Parts: sequence; structure tokens; C-alpha cells
Amino acid sequence: MSIRVLIVDDHPVVRSGLAGLLAVESDIEVVGEAGDGEQAVALAETLRPDLVLMDLRMPVLDGATATARIVAQVPGVHVLVLTTYETDTDILRAVEAGATGYLLKDTPREELVAGVRAAARGQSALSPSVAVRLVAQLRDGGDRLTARETEVLAGVARGLSNAAVGRELFITEATVKTHLLRAFAKLGVDDRTRAVTVAIERGILPGA
Repeated sequence: MSIRVLIVDDHPVVRSGLAGLLAVESDIEVVGEAGDGEQAVALAETLRPDLVLMDLRMPVLDGATATARIVAQVPGVHVLVLTTYETDTDILRAVEAGATGYLLKDTPREELVAGVRAAARGQSALSPSVAVRLVAQLRDGGDRLTARETEVLAGVARGLSNAAVGRELFITEATVKTHLLRAFAKLGVDDRTRAVTVAIERGILPGA
């Protein structure tokens, strides 16, 4: 069976290039293209592809947020990020949103195609430099709040309930609680108010 792929990128030339690159593979079928994250979510729900090839920085809705929505709303669809950006924040946001892999746009053709096949099976596909950054984050960031934990805490700081934070980030209330508990442990606190206070004191969240 063919791997059904949805390509998401705000540059038409890039989308066309990727579609042409994948079209020559007998086991890969490009079923749709989207120019922003909002379109990506809508098409993922309609087309139900096996894989979404997702850019990160796009208008209307960014790739990480779109990834989180697709993963939450369209079970069984995998997302492979393909971007020019490899900052720690970009990588962590994408992985925490549920991306199966993270490749850079300068990835050689053979490796990109292999990454598409791997990600469609639910296997991780990471550019070497991205893998190095992730390992470093895991090794050195034991007490550092993840991007998602920071987002959850920022919602709490704005007075949102756990349910409201979950709706805003497209995650379940139980997941919000899990992120909060991990944040509490890392900050050495045991309640929401103190967590926000300490996060502001440490510069993790902006002050009032």
C-alpha cells in the first residue's frame, strides 16, 4: 500500500519541489498540499493521510501548534517536521507537540525519503544535528522546564483553569496536570501560585 502524504509549507515552490521529489517513489502518494497550519489541520481531518510533512514557521497557525492539533484530533496520522530551523526551542516544541520526526530542508533526498517511510511507520526520523541537540537537552535539562511545561505554566499565570489551558494547547486536562506536576517538582514547589511566582523570579516567565 502507498504511503499517503500531506505536504504543508507556506512556499508554493517548496511544496511543488517536495511533491515532485516524492512522486517518483512507487510507494508514496502525495494526496494534498497546504499553505498554513490551519489548512493542514483541516486537510488532515478530511484526507486522513498516513503522514503530514510539516513546515514550522507559517502564517495563520504555526507548525508546532498544527502538529499538536493533528495528533490530538486525527488518530493514526504521523507528523514529520521538515524545516530550515534547528533551535532548541523549535525542536522541543515540535517533539512535545507529538511530531514523530524532525528533518532539516538540506537533508539529502535519499535520507528524506527514508525519513518519510520511517515516520509513516511511527519510527523516529531525526537529522543528525537535531539528534545531538535533543540528547544534550535530555542530558543537561533535567531540572529545566520543557517548552510545554512553560506554556502550561504561562496559562496558569494568566488565571486559566487546567481545562482551559488544555483547550488552548489542544491537550487533555490530565496531560495539563502531568505537566504541572513535573513543573512543580523541577521548581521545588507544591502549588500553582508558588510555581508561577518562582518561575517569574527565575526569569522563566515574564514578570507582571
